[in-house]
Amino acid sequence: MAKYKTFYQVGGFNGGWSPDGTLEISITSRSEVIGASAPGTGTTVTWSGPKGNATVTFFDNGATFQGTAQFPNEGPIGYRGERV
Repeated sequence: MAKYKTFYQVGGFNGGWSPDGTLEISITSRSEVIGASAPGTGTTVTWSGPKGNATVTFFDNGATFQGTAQFPNEGPIGYRGERV
């Protein structure tokens, strides 16, 4: 499992970033995809559910990610994270 402190951005490309909750990611299948380590650079993860959806891409050997998120009754926002 990889853990990230996250931030969201409102107000477009030049909007400010605010702290958000912690994101934990663990993906497994026939072979371990993420497990205890972080996703590799260029890995893209998308999720969707009743509490919102997001698409993020990982950089710096999984140390950071950037993408977008959208929560119920809200428009899309910038979303980024730093591994902790």
